[in-house]
Amino acid sequence: MPNRLTLSELVRQLAAREVSAREVMEACLSRVREVDPHLHAFLSIDPDDALAQAEAADRRLAVRPLPDDQPLLGVPVAVKDVIAVRHHPLNCASRILGGFISPYDATVIERLKAAGAVVFGRLNMDEFAMGSSTENSAFGVTRNPWDPTRIPGGSSGGSAAAVAADECIASLGSDTGGSIRQPASFCGCVGLKPTYGRVSRYGLVAYASSLDQIGPLTKSARDAALLLNVIAGHDPRDSTSVPETVPDYTAALAPELHGLRLGLPREYFIGGIDPQVRRAIDAAVSQLQALGADVRDLSLPHTEYAVAAYYIIATAEASANLARFDGVRYGRRVDGADPVEMYARTRGAGFGTEVKRRIVLGTYVLSSGYYDAYYLRAQKVRTLIRQDFLNAFESVDALITPTAPTPAFRIGEKAGDPLQMYLSDIFTLSCNLAGICGLSVPCGFTDAPRLPIGLQLLGPPFGETTLLRIAHAYEEATGWHCQKPPPTPTP
Repeated sequence: MPNRLTLSELVRQLAAREVSAREVMEACLSRVREVDPHLHAFLSIDPDDALAQAEAADRRLAVRPLPDDQPLLGVPVAVKDVIAVRHHPLNCASRILGGFISPYDATVIERLKAAGAVVFGRLNMDEFAMGSSTENSAFGVTRNPWDPTRIPGGSSGGSAAAVAADECIASLGSDTGGSIRQPASFCGCVGLKPTYGRVSRYGLVAYASSLDQIGPLTKSARDAALLLNVIAGHDPRDSTSVPETVPDYTAALAPELHGLRLGLPREYFIGGIDPQVRRAIDAAVSQLQALGADVRDLSLPHTEYAVAAYYIIATAEASANLARFDGVRYGRRVDGADPVEMYARTRGAGFGTEVKRRIVLGTYVLSSGYYDAYYLRAQKVRTLIRQDFLNAFESVDALITPTAPTPAFRIGEKAGDPLQMYLSDIFTLSCNLAGICGLSVPCGFTDAPRLPIGLQLLGPPFGETTLLRIAHAYEEATGWHCQKPPPTPTP
C-alpha cells in the first residue's frame, strides 16, 4: 500500500508515475477509516479537499519535466491542530475556540503547498500543546499504535500516532518542551525540533513564545531532511525568525560518522531510567562508535534546574498568550452580567484542567512581589543552561541522550499526578530552554509489551545537518525505523 511508503520512497514513485497522488491519498484516507476509530489521531478531515489537491498534483506530475521547485508534489502531509490552515478548523484541541475556522495559512503551510504537498487533516494534541500524553485534548484521548492501552506522548501525540500508523506520509507538530521528540520516541518515528528561529512560527498558536518551534515527524531521517528543506527559512512576519541560509539537509547524509565527536552528558544517565531504555541507549552508543564516531563523557552541570525553570517560564508565557481567549473576538462565548463575569464564565467553561493549572501558575509567578523570585530567577537559570550547551559544543559536535526515561505509559497512569507527568519531559525540555536543535530516532524496543524506544540527539544552534547525518547513518546500520506496529491496533 502506498501509504506505508516513506516520504523519499513516495517522491521517487510519484515522479516515475508508478503511483498517482490520488491513489496515495485514497490509501491514506482508507487507512484513517480503518484504524482511526481506535486511535483517534485525527480531529477532522475534509476528504473532498484532500482528493482535489491530489488530483491537481497528478495534473502537474503528468507534465514533463517535473518542476524543480515542488519537491513534495503529491505527498500527503497532516497537520497538528495548532497550526493555521486556511478554511480549515483551528481549535488547538480546546473547546474555547469552538468551531473557529482559520482565515489564513501559516508560513509552513504556505511553503508545503508551494512545494506541492497535499495538506490534509487536523491532528489531535494536548489542549493548547500543554501536556505530555495527548490525554488533555478536549476531544478525546489519542492512543498509541503499538499498544492502544498506552499514550502516544504529547503534545503532538496525534502527529506521531498518524505517522506510525501509516495514516499519512509525514506530519507537522510543535515542540515547546519535547512535544515532537517525546511522542516520536513513544510511537517509533523520527521527530525533529529545529533550532529556535529556524522555522517560522507565523500561524502557530502560541503556548510559550520563546520556546515554541514547528518541526516534522516522519518515518526516517531522510524524510525529516526533505521536509525541513521545505519549511525552514527566514520569514519577515515572524520577528524571531533568523535570516540564516537554509542548506540542503539531504546533501550531508552519509552511512558513516568518521570524524564526529559525540558527548554523553552524565546528568542524563540518572536513576529512574527504565532498564530496557538504558540498555537500548547503551547499544545505540556502541553502534555509533562502530560507525566511526568518537564518544566521550561530559557534564551539563545546571541540568538539574531545568524542569523548575521550564515550568516557570513556560507557564508565565502561557498566562500572557492565552489572555486573548476571552470570548470577545472569536471562539466560544458564555455571556455574563458584565464583561468580567463574561470573561470568567467563558474561560472557565472553555479551558480544560491542565490549561487552567498552567495559567494560574504563570499568573502567580508574574504577579507583583513574585516576579523577581520566580520568573527573573528562572530566566537567569535558563542562561546558565544555554551556556552549558554552548560550552559542550566547543568539544563535541552533538550530544547523545535518551529521549524519555521510560517507554509509553498506560492511559490514565499519570493523569492524577502532574509532577510525574511533567517529568516525562525531563530529557527534552533543556533543548527548548537553550534554543538548540534536537532529534529523536528509534533505537530499539522493550521486550513485553513491545514498545518503541527513542535515542535523542542534541546539536548546536543550526546544527540540524549534523543531527540528520547521525540519525541517517544509525538508521542505515540498524533498521529500527522500518519496524511497523500491528496492522489493526485495537484496545
